[in-house]
Amino acid sequence: MARRNSGSTYDTVREIGRTIDGVEESRSYGTPSLKLKKKFLLRLKEDGESIAIRIGFDEREILMNADPDVFYITDHYKDYPAMLVHLSRIDRSRLRDVIEMAVREVTRKRAR
Repeated sequence: MARRNSGSTYDTVREIGRTIDGVEESRSYGTPSLKLKKKFLLRLKEDGESIAIRIGFDEREILMNADPDVFYITDHYKDYPAMLVHLSRIDRSRLRDVIEMAVREVTRKRAR
């Protein structure tokens, strides 16, 4: 289900990122990105309308099944703990939740 009236932009992503300790703005593959203590968290895709975000495989499966209009992957991402998010179809609150999931995933990986 599209949420056009309450969608987000990369500016929304940046605003949320600035509220999380350890998150810094950077660049990845030539596009704006956010990193947590120098570890990849998310980046704006070249289309300017989606982000690639780090996420655990189990969480990715749940989110993609629950709302495939918002969360998706391409063949490139199928073997990586990441997914794509249509920014225009996700509201700020839900976007914050997904970014916080990514933070937990990066933190978990750093602890190993």
